[in-house]
Amino acid sequence: MRTLPFLVFIAVIVLILGSMHYYLWARLVRDPQLPAVATRLLTIAVLALALVLPASLVTVRLSRGHVAPAFVWMAFLWMGIGFLLTAFLGFADVGRFALWAFRRLRGNDIPVDPARRTFLARVLAVGISGAVLGLAGEGVRSALGRLRVKEVPIRLDGLPAQLDGFRLVQISDLHIGALLHRGWVEGVVERVLGARPDAVAITGDLVDGSVDELRNHVAPLAALASAPRGVFFVTGNHEYYSGVDEWLRHLPSLGIRPLQNERVELAPGLDLAGIHDPSGYGTRGFAPDLDRALAGRQQGRPVVLLAHQPRQFEEAARKGVALTLCGHTHGGQIWPFSWIVAIVQPYLAGLHRIGNSQVYVSRGTGFWGPPMRVFAPPEITVLTLHRA
Repeated sequence: MRTLPFLVFIAVIVLILGSMHYYLWARLVRDPQLPAVATRLLTIAVLALALVLPASLVTVRLSRGHVAPAFVWMAFLWMGIGFLLTAFLGFADVGRFALWAFRRLRGNDIPVDPARRTFLARVLAVGISGAVLGLAGEGVRSALGRLRVKEVPIRLDGLPAQLDGFRLVQISDLHIGALLHRGWVEGVVERVLGARPDAVAITGDLVDGSVDELRNHVAPLAALASAPRGVFFVTGNHEYYSGVDEWLRHLPSLGIRPLQNERVELAPGLDLAGIHDPSGYGTRGFAPDLDRALAGRQQGRPVVLLAHQPRQFEEAARKGVALTLCGHTHGGQIWPFSWIVAIVQPYLAGLHRIGNSQVYVSRGTGFWGPPMRVFAPPEITVLTLHRA
């Protein structure tokens, strides 16, 4: 059951990547009319890169973590660069089409000049490629640089006076796996503990790989158990690609408590609940069930809900959850991909409100796929709770 969604995912990725690489070849190799030798070499390079990406996704999964790191880094770096090239060339083509349509509407037909068209294609290819490489470099620095700790004050109705100033630290979407290993995880743990958390919440997509592959890499998370009120976890969609049963059995050995459609007392007068990711609908026993998680709660007593996807917030707001913590979106991770994410998810990042209910959507702590973040910096979030 876990393999079928992955195969469907790979099929969609291959279709998208094939279309993307043909478009890049057309705009960067064919249209500029380069010399024959350069055209052949670049055509081979584009074809090779088109094959590297799906091959890397399959290889990482089938090799159980034993794959050359350089191969994986090259593949995923190109994924990000290729997406940015496609987006910026697409913007240019939209602008050219709009200009052509405007001239046609005005009746100004301009004869096609092949030399001028070739010159423009070369200028666009060189200019956009340079801009994208600069943006990609900054994106890599953002993704792999020192993590920022983001302070977010939250006011909650009914919060006991003795809990005013309670520090709940959220990390999300670490995606420990092919590119993010033990050394990086140790840095995350150091930053989290440096924020002096009363409790730690992990809102899904912790891993990309099995327990056997990643046991050593997730081991530093055990240090988070020093948080006085505990460490809690809910599933994200990637846990269902990585052996969710095994991870839910392994995490308690690190001092991390999974919340499986259940609620606990985080502190006297404050509850913490957690529900499964919607991906669990395809796995027996893992469907999200907010009613079960909230059953028997005391009216007027605030509850904080951990739910991986922001689209789970509407139900939480209807049922009076004071604060919902989500991840999943990565804040878009690479602009302008954020525009696509915003179509699927109602909230991309930050704090939002429906009535008396609030949701905070983390941009995520790690990354998936390309090791870069463009206009969507990663974060460790310190949510400081105050009485409303």
